[in-house]
Amino acid sequence: MYLVGLTGGVATGKSTVSNMFRELGVPVIDADAMARRIVEPGRKAWMAIKEEFGQCVFHDNGELNRAALRTIIFEDEGQRQKLNRITHPEIYKEMIWEAVKCALYGHQYIIMDLPLLFEAGVMVAYMHKIIVVTCEEDLQLQRLMEQRHLSERESKLMIGAQMPLDQKATMAQFVIENSGSLEDTRQQVSRIHKRLASSYFHWKIRLFLGAAIGGFVGAIYFVTKKITASTWPTSLVSRRPRLGNLRISDMLSRNGEKWHPLALK
Repeated sequence: MYLVGLTGGVATGKSTVSNMFRELGVPVIDADAMARRIVEPGRKAWMAIKEEFGQCVFHDNGELNRAALRTIIFEDEGQRQKLNRITHPEIYKEMIWEAVKCALYGHQYIIMDLPLLFEAGVMVAYMHKIIVVTCEEDLQLQRLMEQRHLSERESKLMIGAQMPLDQKATMAQFVIENSGSLEDTRQQVSRIHKRLASSYFHWKIRLFLGAAIGGFVGAIYFVTKKITASTWPTSLVSRRPRLGNLRISDMLSRNGEKWHPLALK
């Protein structure tokens, strides 16, 4: 199994593309879903955010107030980086665990839906291929305002906080242009899926892992045998009977005296 990164900009249609891959039977691990999971009350990231940003970014019931936190981080680059340092490691842990579970089911590849794949940079090296979803700038702004009920200023701040789409597209192996119809997007996804599904790269990974596991088990067996041999008591080894060169009469002798049959009277 290998990893395929899916990224793009906010409101470019990444979720739509993710769902299309799911319809094709490809597992999708969504970073946004993991981000919601790690800030549930009582979790490590939840406690760190509360300590760093205070009660003002939480509702009375203890749940994270995303709107309040968004206002802070999009106005201040330093605060945004501070939040990323808290949340990103926890998000990656959750995603890696989900990927391990998918690997156990024998999937050929999985989609890692990472909105900030390039911005964070941590997971780029682990992706065999990267897909970027783009759309026209005006359409992106319109979608964002309608989907999240944000003002034009808020939407532009959110878009501006991410790497430009043109720059992301130059670093990807596949680009999905999502300004047209759903059918057009579906056809692009289908073509990419066929290319990924025809790759034999996952077999190379499986062979490598099999060899690594075999070597590891072999090393453990060899070390165990060496330890067992070195810890066998020398006195017991010297006392072991050597039967190869003994005659029966020698075995029946006692205290150096020859054995004689008992005479009957």
